[in-house]
Amino acid sequence: MTATVYYTVAGIREAAEPILHRLAAGAARRERDRAYAFDEVRALAEQRITLTGIATADGGAGGTLRDVAELIVAIARADSNVAQALRSSFLTANQVAARPDLPHRQVTLERLRAGDLFTGTNNERTGGPSGTVNTTIRPDGDGFVINGEKYYSTGGLYATWFSASARDPQGVVHFFTVPTDRAGVHRLDDFDAVGQRLTASGTTRLVDVRVTPDEVVVRDNSSLDSPWLGSFAQLYLAAVEAGIAAAALDDAVRFAREKARPIKHSSATRSVDDPYVRQTVGEIGARAHAARSAVLVAAEQLQGVRERSGPEARKAGADASVTVAQTGVIAIESALRAAELLFDVGGGSATNRDLAFDRHWRNARTVANHNPRQWKAAVAGAYHLTGEEPPTTGLF
Repeated sequence: MTATVYYTVAGIREAAEPILHRLAAGAARRERDRAYAFDEVRALAEQRITLTGIATADGGAGGTLRDVAELIVAIARADSNVAQALRSSFLTANQVAARPDLPHRQVTLERLRAGDLFTGTNNERTGGPSGTVNTTIRPDGDGFVINGEKYYSTGGLYATWFSASARDPQGVVHFFTVPTDRAGVHRLDDFDAVGQRLTASGTTRLVDVRVTPDEVVVRDNSSLDSPWLGSFAQLYLAAVEAGIAAAALDDAVRFAREKARPIKHSSATRSVDDPYVRQTVGEIGARAHAARSAVLVAAEQLQGVRERSGPEARKAGADASVTVAQTGVIAIESALRAAELLFDVGGGSATNRDLAFDRHWRNARTVANHNPRQWKAAVAGAYHLTGEEPPTTGLF
Protein backbone atom coordinates (compact mmCIF):
# COMPACT_ATOMS: atom_id res chain seq x y z
CA MET A 1 0.00 0.00 0.00
CA THR A 2 1.44 3.37 -1.06
CA ALA A 3 1.62 6.00 1.69
CA THR A 4 -0.08 9.33 1.05
CA VAL A 5 2.39 12.16 0.45
CA TYR A 6 1.44 15.58 1.77
CA TYR A 7 3.06 18.64 0.19
CA THR A 8 3.41 22.13 1.62
CA VAL A 9 4.52 25.39 0.03
CA ALA A 10 7.39 25.71 2.49
CA GLY A 11 8.42 22.10 1.95
CA ILE A 12 8.50 22.45 -1.83
CA ARG A 13 10.52 25.67 -1.61
CA GLU A 14 13.00 24.14 0.83
CA ALA A 15 13.48 21.07 -1.35
CA ALA A 16 13.85 23.20 -4.49
CA GLU A 17 16.43 25.59 -3.01
CA PRO A 18 19.59 23.49 -3.51
CA ILE A 19 18.45 22.64 -7.04
CA LEU A 20 18.05 26.34 -7.80
CA HIS A 21 21.56 26.98 -6.46
CA ARG A 22 22.92 24.39 -8.91
CA LEU A 23 20.92 25.95 -11.72
CA ALA A 24 22.27 29.42 -10.99
CA ALA A 25 25.85 28.18 -10.69
CA GLY A 26 25.73 26.54 -14.12
CA ALA A 27 23.62 29.07 -16.03
CA ALA A 28 26.49 30.91 -17.75
CA ARG A 29 28.23 27.65 -18.68
CA ARG A 30 25.06 26.17 -20.16
CA GLU A 31 24.58 29.35 -22.17
CA ARG A 32 28.09 29.07 -23.61
CA ASP A 33 27.85 25.34 -24.33
CA ARG A 34 24.18 25.20 -25.37
CA ALA A 35 23.59 22.56 -22.71
CA TYR A 36 20.14 21.78 -21.36
CA ALA A 37 19.48 21.43 -17.63
CA PHE A 38 17.84 18.00 -17.88
CA ASP A 39 19.00 16.80 -14.45
CA GLU A 40 17.94 19.93 -12.62
CA VAL A 41 14.55 20.15 -14.35
CA ARG A 42 13.83 16.51 -13.51
CA ALA A 43 14.92 17.17 -9.92
CA LEU A 44 12.51 20.12 -9.67
CA ALA A 45 9.70 18.03 -11.13
CA GLU A 46 10.38 15.32 -8.56
CA GLN A 47 9.80 17.92 -5.83
CA ARG A 48 6.31 18.45 -7.33
CA ILE A 49 6.82 22.18 -7.82
CA THR A 50 3.68 22.42 -9.99
CA LEU A 51 1.55 21.31 -7.01
CA THR A 52 2.34 24.57 -5.20
CA GLY A 53 -0.97 26.19 -6.17
CA ILE A 54 -3.11 23.04 -6.17
CA ALA A 55 -5.59 22.63 -3.30
CA THR A 56 -4.68 20.22 -0.51
CA ALA A 57 -7.95 18.36 -1.16
CA ASP A 58 -6.54 17.55 -4.61
CA GLY A 59 -3.20 16.41 -3.24
CA GLY A 60 -1.44 19.76 -3.71
CA ALA A 61 0.34 22.15 -1.37
CA GLY A 62 -2.61 24.53 -1.05
CA GLY A 63 -0.63 27.63 -1.96
CA THR A 64 -1.91 30.90 -3.37
CA LEU A 65 -1.09 32.50 -6.71
CA ARG A 66 1.36 34.69 -4.81
CA ASP A 67 3.16 31.54 -3.64
CA VAL A 68 3.26 30.29 -7.22
CA ALA A 69 4.52 33.65 -8.52
CA GLU A 70 7.27 33.78 -5.88
CA LEU A 71 8.44 30.32 -6.93
CA ILE A 72 8.50 31.29 -10.62
CA VAL A 73 10.54 34.42 -9.88
CA ALA A 74 12.98 32.29 -7.87
CA ILE A 75 13.38 29.76 -10.69
CA ALA A 76 13.85 32.55 -13.25
CA ARG A 77 16.43 34.19 -11.00
CA ALA A 78 18.41 30.95 -11.12
CA ASP A 79 17.91 30.37 -14.87
CA SER A 80 15.20 32.10 -16.87
CA ASN A 81 15.44 29.41 -19.56
CA VAL A 82 14.26 26.79 -17.09
CA ALA A 83 11.48 29.01 -15.75
CA GLN A 84 10.23 29.58 -19.29
CA ALA A 85 10.50 25.87 -20.12
CA LEU A 86 8.25 25.07 -17.15
CA ARG A 87 5.58 27.57 -18.20
CA SER A 88 3.22 25.07 -19.84
CA SER A 89 3.42 22.84 -16.78
CA PHE A 90 2.49 25.69 -14.43
CA LEU A 91 -0.25 26.85 -16.80
CA THR A 92 -1.71 23.33 -16.76
CA ALA A 93 -1.60 23.30 -12.96
CA ASN A 94 -3.27 26.70 -12.83
CA GLN A 95 -6.14 25.47 -15.01
CA VAL A 96 -6.66 22.55 -12.65
CA ALA A 97 -6.56 24.84 -9.62
CA ALA A 98 -8.91 27.47 -11.06
CA ARG A 99 -11.47 25.38 -12.92
CA PRO A 100 -13.42 22.58 -11.25
CA ASP A 101 -15.18 22.10 -14.64
CA LEU A 102 -11.96 21.58 -16.61
CA PRO A 103 -12.32 18.70 -19.09
CA HIS A 104 -10.26 15.65 -18.10
CA ARG A 105 -9.41 17.42 -14.85
CA GLN A 106 -8.90 14.26 -12.79
CA VAL A 107 -6.56 12.70 -15.34
CA THR A 108 -4.52 15.90 -15.57
CA LEU A 109 -4.38 16.13 -11.78
CA GLU A 110 -3.04 12.59 -11.55
CA ARG A 111 -0.29 13.46 -14.03
CA LEU A 112 0.68 16.55 -12.03
CA ARG A 113 0.78 14.53 -8.82
CA ALA A 114 3.08 12.08 -10.59
CA GLY A 115 5.53 14.89 -11.36
CA ASP A 116 4.88 14.89 -15.11
CA LEU A 117 5.74 17.98 -17.15
CA PHE A 118 3.72 19.49 -19.98
CA THR A 119 4.34 21.31 -23.22
CA GLY A 120 1.83 22.77 -25.60
CA THR A 121 1.21 25.39 -28.21
CA ASN A 122 -1.39 26.50 -30.73
CA ASN A 123 1.13 28.51 -32.74
CA GLU A 124 1.78 27.65 -36.36
CA ARG A 125 4.06 29.05 -39.05
CA THR A 126 1.83 28.52 -42.05
CA GLY A 127 1.46 32.06 -43.33
CA GLY A 128 -2.03 32.71 -42.00
CA PRO A 129 -3.05 35.32 -39.41
CA SER A 130 -1.99 34.72 -35.81
CA GLY A 131 -4.26 32.09 -34.29
CA THR A 132 -4.98 30.30 -37.56
CA VAL A 133 -5.17 26.53 -37.07
CA ASN A 134 -4.12 24.44 -40.07
CA THR A 135 -3.25 21.29 -38.18
CA THR A 136 -5.89 18.70 -39.08
CA ILE A 137 -7.77 16.07 -37.12
CA ARG A 138 -9.90 13.49 -38.91
CA PRO A 139 -11.90 10.50 -37.70
CA ASP A 140 -10.20 7.16 -38.27
CA GLY A 141 -11.69 3.94 -36.95
CA ASP A 142 -12.44 4.26 -33.24
CA GLY A 143 -10.23 7.35 -32.88
CA PHE A 144 -8.64 10.18 -34.83
CA VAL A 145 -5.50 10.96 -36.80
CA ILE A 146 -3.69 14.30 -36.51
CA ASN A 147 -1.27 15.90 -38.96
CA GLY A 148 0.40 19.29 -38.76
CA GLU A 149 3.23 21.33 -37.32
CA LYS A 150 3.30 23.51 -34.22
CA TYR A 151 5.91 26.09 -33.32
CA TYR A 152 7.02 27.50 -29.93
CA SER A 153 6.50 24.21 -28.09
CA THR A 154 7.89 25.69 -24.88
CA GLY A 155 9.69 23.12 -22.74
CA GLY A 156 9.09 20.43 -25.35
CA LEU A 157 12.28 18.46 -24.75
CA TYR A 158 11.57 18.21 -21.02
CA ALA A 159 7.89 17.30 -21.22
CA THR A 160 5.91 14.08 -20.91
CA TRP A 161 2.71 15.43 -22.45
CA PHE A 162 2.00 17.61 -25.50
CA SER A 163 -1.21 19.64 -25.93
CA ALA A 164 -2.32 21.58 -28.98
CA SER A 165 -5.23 22.37 -31.29
CA ALA A 166 -6.40 20.92 -34.59
CA ARG A 167 -9.26 21.61 -36.99
CA ASP A 168 -11.64 18.90 -38.21
CA PRO A 169 -13.13 18.67 -41.75
CA GLN A 170 -16.14 20.73 -40.60
CA GLY A 171 -13.91 23.52 -39.31
CA VAL A 172 -14.40 22.79 -35.61
CA VAL A 173 -11.28 23.31 -33.49
CA HIS A 174 -10.42 20.44 -31.13
CA PHE A 175 -7.86 20.39 -28.35
CA PHE A 176 -5.85 17.26 -27.70
CA THR A 177 -3.20 15.94 -25.32
CA VAL A 178 -0.88 13.05 -26.19
CA PRO A 179 2.32 11.59 -24.72
CA THR A 180 5.43 13.15 -26.24
CA ASP A 181 6.69 9.66 -27.11
CA ARG A 182 3.58 8.78 -29.11
CA ALA A 183 4.39 7.47 -32.60
CA GLY A 184 4.43 10.36 -35.08
CA VAL A 185 5.23 13.07 -32.50
CA HIS A 186 8.58 14.61 -33.46
CA ARG A 187 10.15 17.22 -31.16
CA LEU A 188 12.73 19.40 -32.90
CA ASP A 189 15.43 21.42 -31.19
CA ASP A 190 15.23 24.26 -33.72
CA PHE A 191 14.30 27.31 -31.61
CA ASP A 192 16.57 30.09 -32.89
CA ALA A 193 15.90 33.33 -31.00
CA VAL A 194 18.49 35.83 -29.73
CA GLY A 195 17.63 34.84 -26.15
CA GLN A 196 15.94 32.11 -24.10
CA ARG A 197 17.80 29.69 -26.36
CA LEU A 198 17.60 26.81 -23.89
CA THR A 199 13.84 26.78 -23.31
CA ALA A 200 13.40 23.82 -25.69
CA SER A 201 10.77 25.85 -27.52
CA GLY A 202 11.15 24.32 -30.95
CA THR A 203 8.81 22.79 -33.48
CA THR A 204 6.59 19.79 -32.80
CA ARG A 205 5.83 17.91 -35.98
CA LEU A 206 2.75 15.67 -35.99
CA VAL A 207 2.75 12.92 -38.62
CA ASP A 208 -0.26 10.58 -38.65
CA VAL A 209 -0.52 10.75 -34.86
CA ARG A 210 -3.29 8.48 -33.62
CA VAL A 211 -5.39 9.79 -30.72
CA THR A 212 -8.26 8.24 -28.79
CA PRO A 213 -11.59 9.98 -28.06
CA ASP A 214 -10.64 10.53 -24.41
CA GLU A 215 -7.56 12.51 -25.52
CA VAL A 216 -9.63 15.06 -27.47
CA VAL A 217 -12.07 17.75 -26.37
CA VAL A 218 -13.99 20.61 -27.98
CA ARG A 219 -13.43 23.34 -25.42
CA ASP A 220 -16.19 25.88 -24.80
CA ASN A 221 -15.16 28.86 -22.68
CA SER A 222 -18.18 31.01 -23.57
CA SER A 223 -19.95 30.33 -20.27
CA LEU A 224 -17.09 31.43 -18.01
CA ASP A 225 -17.85 34.29 -15.63
CA SER A 226 -14.41 35.79 -16.30
CA PRO A 227 -13.21 35.24 -19.88
CA TRP A 228 -9.64 36.51 -19.36
CA LEU A 229 -8.01 33.10 -19.32
CA GLY A 230 -4.65 34.47 -20.39
CA SER A 231 -4.04 36.58 -17.29
CA PHE A 232 -2.02 33.95 -15.44
CA ALA A 233 -0.04 33.12 -18.59
CA GLN A 234 0.89 36.79 -18.93
CA LEU A 235 1.64 37.09 -15.22
CA TYR A 236 3.99 34.14 -15.65
CA LEU A 237 5.97 36.04 -18.30
CA ALA A 238 6.18 39.06 -16.01
CA ALA A 239 7.49 36.80 -13.24
CA VAL A 240 10.20 35.52 -15.58
CA GLU A 241 11.18 39.12 -16.33
CA ALA A 242 11.32 39.85 -12.59
CA GLY A 243 13.61 36.87 -12.15
CA ILE A 244 15.89 38.11 -14.93
CA ALA A 245 16.16 41.51 -13.22
CA ALA A 246 17.05 39.77 -9.95
CA ALA A 247 19.67 37.64 -11.74
CA ALA A 248 21.24 40.80 -13.17
CA LEU A 249 21.45 42.14 -9.61
CA ASP A 250 23.13 38.93 -8.42
CA ASP A 251 25.74 39.15 -11.18
CA ALA A 252 26.30 42.86 -10.57
CA VAL A 253 26.95 42.32 -6.87
CA ARG A 254 29.21 39.32 -7.48
CA PHE A 255 31.21 41.06 -10.18
CA ALA A 256 31.68 44.25 -8.13
CA ARG A 257 32.83 42.27 -5.11
CA GLU A 258 35.06 39.73 -6.80
CA LYS A 259 36.35 41.06 -10.13
CA ALA A 260 35.73 44.73 -10.83
CA ARG A 261 38.42 47.38 -10.30
CA PRO A 262 37.78 51.10 -9.79
CA ILE A 263 38.41 53.33 -12.77
CA LYS A 264 41.73 55.25 -12.60
CA HIS A 265 40.27 58.57 -11.45
CA SER A 266 37.89 56.98 -8.92
CA SER A 267 38.00 58.20 -5.35
CA ALA A 268 37.76 54.59 -4.16
CA THR A 269 40.40 51.88 -3.87
CA ARG A 270 37.80 49.11 -4.10
CA SER A 271 35.03 48.86 -6.65
CA VAL A 272 32.40 48.30 -3.96
CA ASP A 273 33.31 51.70 -2.49
CA ASP A 274 33.04 53.60 -5.78
CA PRO A 275 29.99 55.93 -5.49
CA TYR A 276 28.90 55.34 -9.10
CA VAL A 277 29.15 51.57 -8.78
CA ARG A 278 27.04 51.83 -5.66
CA GLN A 279 24.52 54.01 -7.48
CA THR A 280 24.37 51.58 -10.40
CA VAL A 281 23.90 48.51 -8.23
CA GLY A 282 21.31 50.39 -6.21
CA GLU A 283 19.32 51.18 -9.33
CA ILE A 284 19.54 47.59 -10.53
CA GLY A 285 18.22 46.53 -7.14
CA ALA A 286 15.38 49.03 -7.39
CA ARG A 287 14.41 47.75 -10.82
CA ALA A 288 14.42 44.15 -9.58
CA HIS A 289 12.38 45.14 -6.54
CA ALA A 290 9.82 47.01 -8.65
CA ALA A 291 9.34 44.07 -11.00
CA ARG A 292 8.97 41.52 -8.22
CA SER A 293 6.62 43.72 -6.20
CA ALA A 294 4.38 44.37 -9.19
CA VAL A 295 4.20 40.64 -9.94
CA LEU A 296 3.21 39.73 -6.40
CA VAL A 297 0.54 42.43 -6.19
CA ALA A 298 -0.93 41.27 -9.49
CA ALA A 299 -0.90 37.65 -8.28
CA GLU A 300 -2.87 38.60 -5.19
CA GLN A 301 -5.44 40.46 -7.28
CA LEU A 302 -5.75 37.56 -9.71
CA GLN A 303 -6.30 35.20 -6.77
CA GLY A 304 -9.34 37.27 -5.80
CA VAL A 305 -11.07 36.60 -9.12
CA ARG A 306 -11.50 32.95 -8.12
CA GLU A 307 -13.53 33.98 -5.10
CA ARG A 308 -16.22 35.71 -7.17
CA SER A 309 -18.94 34.66 -9.56
CA GLY A 310 -21.33 36.23 -12.06
CA PRO A 311 -20.96 39.94 -12.90
CA GLU A 312 -18.63 40.43 -9.91
CA ALA A 313 -16.24 37.89 -11.38
CA ARG A 314 -16.28 39.59 -14.76
CA LYS A 315 -15.49 43.00 -13.23
CA ALA A 316 -12.77 41.51 -11.03
CA GLY A 317 -11.37 39.58 -13.99
CA ALA A 318 -11.16 42.72 -16.14
CA ASP A 319 -9.51 44.66 -13.30
CA ALA A 320 -6.99 41.87 -12.74
CA SER A 321 -6.28 41.56 -16.47
CA VAL A 322 -5.42 45.27 -16.63
CA THR A 323 -3.23 44.99 -13.52
CA VAL A 324 -1.37 42.07 -15.09
CA ALA A 325 -0.91 44.08 -18.31
CA GLN A 326 0.53 47.01 -16.35
CA THR A 327 2.74 44.58 -14.43
CA GLY A 328 4.05 43.28 -17.74
CA VAL A 329 5.09 46.79 -18.76
CA ILE A 330 6.92 47.38 -15.48
CA ALA A 331 8.57 43.96 -15.42
CA ILE A 332 9.75 44.12 -19.03
CA GLU A 333 11.22 47.60 -18.74
CA SER A 334 12.76 46.81 -15.34
CA ALA A 335 14.48 43.68 -16.65
CA LEU A 336 15.78 45.38 -19.78
CA ARG A 337 17.14 48.32 -17.78
CA ALA A 338 18.68 46.13 -15.08
CA ALA A 339 20.37 43.98 -17.72
CA GLU A 340 21.82 47.08 -19.41
CA LEU A 341 23.02 48.64 -16.15
CA LEU A 342 24.90 45.46 -15.24
CA PHE A 343 27.62 46.48 -17.71
CA ASP A 344 28.11 49.81 -15.92
CA VAL A 345 29.37 48.01 -12.83
CA GLY A 346 32.71 47.21 -14.48
CA GLY A 347 34.96 48.09 -17.39
CA GLY A 348 35.82 46.13 -20.49
CA SER A 349 36.15 42.85 -18.60
CA ALA A 350 32.41 42.90 -17.87
CA THR A 351 31.87 42.16 -21.55
CA ASN A 352 33.93 38.96 -21.48
CA ARG A 353 31.97 36.19 -23.15
CA ASP A 354 32.74 33.66 -20.43
CA LEU A 355 30.61 35.73 -18.03
CA ALA A 356 27.63 35.61 -20.42
CA PHE A 357 26.22 38.81 -18.90
CA ASP A 358 24.61 39.60 -22.24
CA ARG A 359 22.20 36.68 -21.75
CA HIS A 360 20.13 38.72 -19.29
CA TRP A 361 19.27 41.42 -21.85
CA ARG A 362 18.77 38.88 -24.65
CA ASN A 363 16.53 36.75 -22.47
CA ALA A 364 14.50 39.73 -21.25
CA ARG A 365 14.09 41.00 -24.81
CA THR A 366 12.93 37.60 -26.06
CA VAL A 367 10.38 37.13 -23.28
CA ALA A 368 9.09 40.67 -23.92
CA ASN A 369 8.28 39.79 -27.51
CA HIS A 370 5.63 37.27 -26.46
CA ASN A 371 3.17 40.14 -26.16
CA PRO A 372 4.19 43.72 -27.06
CA ARG A 373 4.21 46.05 -24.09
CA GLN A 374 2.75 48.85 -26.23
CA TRP A 375 -0.46 46.81 -26.45
CA LYS A 376 -0.41 46.19 -22.72
CA ALA A 377 -0.10 49.90 -21.99
CA ALA A 378 -2.71 50.90 -24.59
CA VAL A 379 -5.27 48.38 -23.32
CA ALA A 380 -4.71 49.55 -19.74
CA GLY A 381 -5.09 53.17 -20.83
CA ALA A 382 -8.33 52.45 -22.65
CA TYR A 383 -9.72 50.72 -19.56
CA HIS A 384 -8.85 53.64 -17.31
CA LEU A 385 -10.19 56.25 -19.73
CA THR A 386 -13.35 54.67 -21.13
CA GLY A 387 -13.91 51.41 -19.27
CA GLU A 388 -13.24 49.41 -22.44
CA GLU A 389 -12.61 45.80 -21.45
CA PRO A 390 -9.33 44.08 -22.39
CA PRO A 391 -9.38 41.68 -25.35
CA THR A 392 -10.20 38.06 -24.52
CA THR A 393 -7.62 36.67 -26.94
CA GLY A 394 -5.61 34.96 -24.20
CA LEU A 395 -2.95 37.69 -24.26
CA PHE A 396 -4.47 39.64 -21.36
